[in-house]
Amino acid sequence: MSKTTRNLIIFTAVSLGGGFVGIAVDRLNPPANPMQGLGALIWLASPLVTGLLLRAFGGDGWQDAGFKLNLKTGWRWYLAALLIIPLVTLLVIVLGATFRAIDLSGFAAQGLGAFLSLAAATFGGSMVKNLFEEFAWRGYLTPRFNALKLHPLLNATLTGFIWAGWHIPYYLYFLDKEVLTSHTPLSIPVFILSAFLVLPFHALAYGELRLLSGSVWPAWLLHNVANAISLSLVSGGFMILKRNFAGVLLSPGTEGILSSLLMGLIGLILYRYRLQHQAPLLQKR
Repeated sequence: MSKTTRNLIIFTAVSLGGGFVGIAVDRLNPPANPMQGLGALIWLASPLVTGLLLRAFGGDGWQDAGFKLNLKTGWRWYLAALLIIPLVTLLVIVLGATFRAIDLSGFAAQGLGAFLSLAAATFGGSMVKNLFEEFAWRGYLTPRFNALKLHPLLNATLTGFIWAGWHIPYYLYFLDKEVLTSHTPLSIPVFILSAFLVLPFHALAYGELRLLSGSVWPAWLLHNVANAISLSLVSGGFMILKRNFAGVLLSPGTEGILSSLLMGLIGLILYRYRLQHQAPLLQKR
């Protein structure tokens, strides 16, 4: 077994198990709000901390960590990160409204200004959380799978599966059930299963931004924009999803089937672009 394979197994095991360790810790001293307890911190931080330790002491090194911004050479990928989610969301909303899968009366009542204010606040609130996520998934997992010479589609599939598995304790315990049910009519088991189906599509787009830019930061920016728009639309009452399959199909969030397929298509386009222009898979930044 190679060092890279061994370290990826360790990273995966800790990422998938850390949340359940966090739940066990919370059982000893239950917090009033699970998202504000020690268990949530263990769940959130364990992948990133593990990746950093494996780089520092496990032999992975820092060459492909992607810490630098690379603004001079990668500015276009930051622009892409800002535009991808608004364009995907706009298309999904237009189709959703056309087929009456979503209700936009809340948007009409509150106005664009209120939405932008909430989205900006949500963006700010997501920034720290997404540092933990993106410097784990795109800062460690994507480049280390790439070091194994995995095909980018397999890389995205495995990354998406691990990303989904990491969310299981979040859906089962840490996340308020009312928040989850406001976003989807699916039961928790079905919602968890759907995460394994849709997150690989998102992982492809995020991963290709990571590889093209040589930096984690465009993926981090993309994640913040995605949270800001989708969470604000639903949680802020700007958009109401129908409680049926059409609502699941045309949800603008990560869980939406159409939005996930569009993200996969964007990821595939970015992948093809990277091949055609012979962009370096990962550079020392």
